[in-house]
Formats: sequence, structure tokens, C-alpha cells
Amino acid sequence: MKILGLDREKVKEYIRNGKVTFAVYGLGKMGLPLAAVLAEHGGNVIGVDINEDVVRTVNKGISHIKEEPGLDVLVKRNVEAGRLSATTNVVYASKTSDVMIIIIPTLVDEKGNLKLGNIFSLAEEISKGLDRGDIVITESTMPPGTTEKLIPLLEKSGLKLGEFGLAHAPERTMSGTAIRDITEQYPKIIGADDPRTLEAVAGIYETINKKGVIPMSSIKAAEAVKVFEGIYRDVNIALANELALWCEEHGLDALEIFRTANTQPYCHLHMPGAGVGGHCIPVYPWFVINLAKNVNPRLIKTAREINDYMPRHIVELTVKALNNIQKPLSGSNILVLGLTFRGGVKEFRKSPAIEIIRELKKWKAKVYVYDPICDSNDAMRFGAIWKDNFKDIDVIIIATDHKEFRKLDLSKISKEVRNKIIIDGRNMLNKETVLNAGFYYLRVGLSYTDPE
Repeated sequence: MKILGLDREKVKEYIRNGKVTFAVYGLGKMGLPLAAVLAEHGGNVIGVDINEDVVRTVNKGISHIKEEPGLDVLVKRNVEAGRLSATTNVVYASKTSDVMIIIIPTLVDEKGNLKLGNIFSLAEEISKGLDRGDIVITESTMPPGTTEKLIPLLEKSGLKLGEFGLAHAPERTMSGTAIRDITEQYPKIIGADDPRTLEAVAGIYETINKKGVIPMSSIKAAEAVKVFEGIYRDVNIALANELALWCEEHGLDALEIFRTANTQPYCHLHMPGAGVGGHCIPVYPWFVINLAKNVNPRLIKTAREINDYMPRHIVELTVKALNNIQKPLSGSNILVLGLTFRGGVKEFRKSPAIEIIRELKKWKAKVYVYDPICDSNDAMRFGAIWKDNFKDIDVIIIATDHKEFRKLDLSKISKEVRNKIIIDGRNMLNKETVLNAGFYYLRVGLSYTDPE
């Protein structure tokens, strides 16, 4: 049933009664949870993905995203109930649905240049099945102004904007908590091309989100909200890293100072560390940097430079620790704990661990790696040797905040390693505990701790 022009309460009623069909384009870490949640609330949902294995798996009622709590149950239940299915056919999904939601990745290359071709080509395919009264929503995080660039592509359907609705409702989710984030963690941001579309879209997201919606004045403003959220984090992490580097120079413990400063309600110093990874925080600043014309976003650029430098600083700390025992990095056995960019999530994009490995190899170190959610093939992919013990290791580098690393048995490890050195790139360990175990311990913002 077409919902463009309906008030939000009527939209909610129709969704809950199974009268609205959604096409969700992209069944990745954010798309599949969204599709499953929409189905759980009564929507008829067609998930669309170019990966045939993903489509087959979903149609069997199986979630291919294993690190998302509760998702396997939602997928199984809604596939069995007939409310969720998957296809690789973009046009079929467009013709069959009333609401099309685009939630595929938007990326930049290594130089920060935007890569949006997949969004534009998808919109053109969607246009082949677009009907009067349909609504197209982008959830993918995009440079402000991108969604409206889809209008001429969608109008290849023969319809004009207004005969179909266009909106942006940025995803505000993280891997590992996507279902929670979609349904109850934050209000949903929405922006639309006209009030009728905005009202209908409000009804969609109020159906699935207990925190409701925050309507914006325009699509472009809604796009800017999500981008600015990511930039805020990147800049503030960079500030924390820079202050931590200063603390190293002056013999101070940055975490002690940060925690105390943050007891004042207007101070929110972030956690310093080995660097910033993932699809989001390292990418969104480039949306603003590359669109700037008369304004030079110097602060945002500098933040990127600082955060990109941090993996190299971890290697510098490694060199410093080895110098303390008159041992070169070249030829030393280094064990990097963690490959993924974030604990509990098997995702490698812009992972600081990978940059640390590359830098160590430049120094001719022998690099080993262990990650509790990876395997030897992952290690080989990034040029390291898989190792699940600490025998003959000279330096342990914690590069990822997997919860398992908080529970390292230091007394046992101390008997296996060749040299007792830990570089804690994620602030996982208690300083006193590490020192009492006889290790030389360094982390970002702390560079003066010899064992007692």
C-alpha cells in the first residue's frame, strides 16, 4: 500500500497490519538488522543484495552476521513467517515495494576522494520499478547534498519528484548493537523533500523506534547530522591523542588526568589510543573536507593527520621499549594482539592493527598476530604469522579492544615471553597489575613505567 500523503498514525497502522512492503537495499551489518526489525514490526520486507550467498542464506532464515546479538532469531522468525525474503533483483524489489531504503556503503579512496558510483547506479536501477506514491529513503551516510543528486536518476522512471517521495534518515548504529540502536537507543533523524513525505517517513520510524524521530528542515540538514556526529568523535579523539603525546613528553599519565578532568560536566576528553578505524569515523571527515570551497576545514584535516599517525606512534613506543634493553626492532619477535578495528567485530577497514603490522615490517621485525575472532588466513592476508601463544616474544602490542585481552594471565605469560614488554594501544590493562608482574609497560599518554 502506498503511504505517501498519509498521516503518521495511519502509516503505523498499515505497517503493523502487514499492508506496507519495504525494499531494503544492502543486507550488510546495518541493512540486515534494519530489514529484520521492519519485518518484526509487521512490514513485508524484501532484502536486496548483490551477494548471492547472502541472499541464499537469508532465504534459509539464517543471518550471515554472527556478531549481532539477537539478529539470528529475528531473521529466522520473520523468514518463517513470510515477512522477510531476499533477492539480487533490484528492479523486482522496486516494482514490488512501496518504500525503498538504500543502506549500502559510501566510501572514499586512500586520498579521501568520494566513491559514490554505487549509490547513483542503484538509484537508476530503482527508477525502473518506481511507481506513483512510492517513497525512496537513503540511510547510507553521505556527503550533505548527495540524496538530492539522486532526483534526476529517479525521475528516469517518468515520474516527477512529488509524485514519489524522497527522504534521508541516516543510520545511527554500530556493529554489535545495531538492533538496540535501531529500536531504542537514539531518536531517528529524518529529512524529506516535502511535508507529506516527512509525515509518512515519521510514521515508518516511529513504528520501530521507541525514541521517536527528530524531523529536520531539509534532506541536506539530515545528512549533515550524521556526518557531523562522526567528525565530532574524530576531532575529539585527535585532541585526546595530542594531549596524551604531550603527557608522554612531560612524564604524566594522561588517563589519570583525563578521568579527573572529566568529573567537570563541561569536559568530555575521549580515550587516546592506537588510532581510529572502521567505515565511519575515518571516512566522514573527508565528506566535509572535499566539499569545502571558501572555508578551509583546518581543524578537521589536522585531526585526521593526528589519528592517522597513531599506529606509527605505537611502533615508536615499541622502539623505545626495546632501546631500554639495548635490543633493535629489526629481528625482534613482536606479537600484535588484535587485527580488527574494534573489539568483538570482524571488520578490518582502516584497522590501526594493520597499519602497525605494516610499519613493524618496514623495520624488519618478525610480526606475529593473534585475534580471538580471526584465524591464520586473516593473519596471512595482512602479512603476519598466526600465533596463539607468547613463547619467545619480545614485545606484546595490544592493538584491538577485544574483551579477552583484559583477562591476560600475566604471570603465565611472563614465563613464556623472551622479554617482558607490553605496549597497550587500547588502555586495556591496569598499570599496577602489569608492573607487579614484572613487565615494562607503555601506552599512549604513559611512557615512564619500568617494572619495580
